[in-house]
Amino acid sequence: MKTERERRATRVTLYGAAVNIILVIFKLIAGFVGQSAAMIADGIHSLSDLLTDAVVIIFMRLSSRPQDEDHDYGHGKYETLATAIIGMALFVVGLGICYGGVVKIWAALQGNSLQQPGWIALVAALVSVALKEWCYQFTVRTGRAIESETVVANAWHHRSDALSSVGTAIGIGGAIVLGPSWAVLDPIAAVIVSVLIIITAWKLMANALGELLEKSLPEAIETDIEHTVTEDPTLSDIHHLRTRRIGNHIAIEMHVRVPGEMTVSDAHQVVTKAERRLRDRFGAGTFISIHMEPRKEEEAGE
Repeated sequence: MKTERERRATRVTLYGAAVNIILVIFKLIAGFVGQSAAMIADGIHSLSDLLTDAVVIIFMRLSSRPQDEDHDYGHGKYETLATAIIGMALFVVGLGICYGGVVKIWAALQGNSLQQPGWIALVAALVSVALKEWCYQFTVRTGRAIESETVVANAWHHRSDALSSVGTAIGIGGAIVLGPSWAVLDPIAAVIVSVLIIITAWKLMANALGELLEKSLPEAIETDIEHTVTEDPTLSDIHHLRTRRIGNHIAIEMHVRVPGEMTVSDAHQVVTKAERRLRDRFGAGTFISIHMEPRKEEEAGE
């Protein structure tokens, strides 16, 4: 049965996919009719968005599965893997746009004339900018609301398409208004936009790779964890703190000292309350393991 989180992620992704289908058809038709290689490339970029939409839907469904005998920590890593796939797709698309732009710029420098696009290609580019930015806005809001890095990553894929269309619109518009001799504006703008896409893709891949390689949470969050636990002065000397992210949840392991004269039952209650504070602070799905140790005599006497 789907969770509310999965339903929202699927719904917003399907909305974006519907827009992508319309744009792919419109861009490719406009590209061929308007004789614009840039618009055809932009249409292919939108087609890559459709593929990542499918990745998001599939992997969100996998990551929402509950814990089982083979996955004690759930299936959250599937979502991280999806983020990495989206990042790699963006990276490849960015490199492709960059390569195509450099080839055209080089051809223009060699004295070759570039094809002047038609008005329909400019209209398609402007429509794409508006629709894709709209897709980014409603997708990123949902991704942040449900705390899904994958949905946020997909939102950035929408924006990368919008940025690509901005570059395409500038190039096509410049070529139309200024004449065939300025058609080189199209590939120049495409190269600039491709750099932005590659930077975004690199950040997404770096974050996903860090999580897959069990990278610790930022120092600020670990400090927050320690402060949350030691709100009760009975608990002290947190050590062997280990943290990591598992999909949209985090895992916390630590050793903590309690007064040596405390009974096991009392110490257990104190630690249980600390776990409750941590889950209130970082989410009900937080994985917590706290190992109790008796406070050292010299510490107790201070």
